[in-house]
Amino acid sequence: MISSPFLFTPPNLAFLYMLTVLTFVGFTLLVAFFSWYKLRNENLKSREGYFLGGRSLTGGVIAGSMILTNISTEHLIGMNGSAYKNGMIIIAWEVTSAVALVIATFYFLPIYMRMGLATIPQYLAHRYDETTKTIVSVLLMLSFVFTLLPIVLYTGAINLESIFNVSQVFEISKSQGIWLSVLAIGVIGSVYAIFGGLKAVAYSDTLNAIGLVIGGLAVPAFALWEIGDGSMATGLTKVYEAVPQKFNVIGAEDSVLPFSTLFTGLMINQLYFWGMNQTIIQRAFGAENMAEAQKGLLFTGVFKILIPLIIVLPGVIAFYYFGEEYFGEQDMIYPVLVKKVLPMSMIGFFAAVVLGAVLSTFNSVLNSASTIFSLDIYKKIIHPNATEFQLVKIGKLSALVLAVVSILIAPMVANAPEGLYQLMQELNGIFFIPIASVLMAGFFWPKISAAGAKAGLAVGLSFYLLTTFIIKVNLHFIHIWGIEFVLNLLVMYLVSLKFPPKEMVTLPPGPINMEGWRYAKPLAVVLCVVTVLIYWFLGR
Repeated sequence: MISSPFLFTPPNLAFLYMLTVLTFVGFTLLVAFFSWYKLRNENLKSREGYFLGGRSLTGGVIAGSMILTNISTEHLIGMNGSAYKNGMIIIAWEVTSAVALVIATFYFLPIYMRMGLATIPQYLAHRYDETTKTIVSVLLMLSFVFTLLPIVLYTGAINLESIFNVSQVFEISKSQGIWLSVLAIGVIGSVYAIFGGLKAVAYSDTLNAIGLVIGGLAVPAFALWEIGDGSMATGLTKVYEAVPQKFNVIGAEDSVLPFSTLFTGLMINQLYFWGMNQTIIQRAFGAENMAEAQKGLLFTGVFKILIPLIIVLPGVIAFYYFGEEYFGEQDMIYPVLVKKVLPMSMIGFFAAVVLGAVLSTFNSVLNSASTIFSLDIYKKIIHPNATEFQLVKIGKLSALVLAVVSILIAPMVANAPEGLYQLMQELNGIFFIPIASVLMAGFFWPKISAAGAKAGLAVGLSFYLLTTFIIKVNLHFIHIWGIEFVLNLLVMYLVSLKFPPKEMVTLPPGPINMEGWRYAKPLAVVLCVVTVLIYWFLGR
């Protein structure tokens, strides 16, 4: 039996609990102060200043913000929970991202930067028409408020409830404690997004990214140190020898993530997420030039290769500790592991890092949603003559409305049968694949018309909803993504034959310096090679 580090006498426990709270508040305030200090002289009243950070973001800030926007508690909790139950096969969600980022760097980014875009739907207006742009804008808003934001809030609340015992402190039920935590996270995240704009989000993300790496790596480090009696290498060897099947990255066809999905819908999803998703790519739109944008995407690729040490390995270690004890509630395993292996003196800092990860994704999505609503819906449809001040004001108001709706929806995502991360990916397929097919057809297939794009969106949405939620098809949902993508392209092609584009589209030039980063290609090659090597070493 492995002893727990939390066997303290009551006075020591009270002192350490206070230390936990103080370190939590201290790091949280440090991030807030850092963000305020960096923004104190910024102009946040203009459209470009508020929504794009004044187009002054550098590669390091872009990468830090991208990774924190991506990695939140749905990863810390959801992916570690999935790794605990299913093993390292779920690493595919992470390491294949590096390849997608390389493709986005050299094929998608030049299009965006040349046009000086603020939102992805703006591209669709130029390539197809305003109606296509509006449809996609609405779909993106729905995906934010009904899938991503509620799951981020709920998983963050689980972690804070577990670490701080919110329900016990306030003498309420556990479900009420989670509700209270959801509300607190939602309010704090809204303040960042609404009052600071993209630059506040990016700077707070950068500092939180440093905290995430330190705090996230501390969990497996302390666990392996304990298991190996003072040697992390020995600890890792013990875990591997005890559960070697958990380290295999090649998923069987009946597993939660079959290896074959890498060659059907998974890469399409990755290309969309890293190269076409407004929440992520908006950081690159805020770059001061092409070179910094490329640095941001490729540095993010480096992070994605390393991040499984934080969001996959702890889940496997948890199986070593607890066996199948938590299989019925896999999304609780990461907080349980954290409380078991981390010293109490570090738990407050770690909780602040977790809160930072939650806030990062939450406020990033709010900022992107408000950007889309203000520039692509309000400006184009509701009030075409709106001033920049009015656009910023309506952006803040729309973020507030979205935040309130997400807070109300968040507790409804509890008890997902295959875990919260799997639920989020299934729901994302409703929106991501149709939008990805329309965008990629626009990039590479000049003969696809606006009528074809609308038909592709309609068929894609209907097909996925029908085959995933109405008629149960005995096929993994990621394979359905692949079929849907090919079907969408076929429909777009056939409709475009009947209703061809009226004229060839010429994309307008933007204000960005397009000179690339000199080390972009060498780093891209390294990322692709490392991805292949991971599967070669762990798939045997």
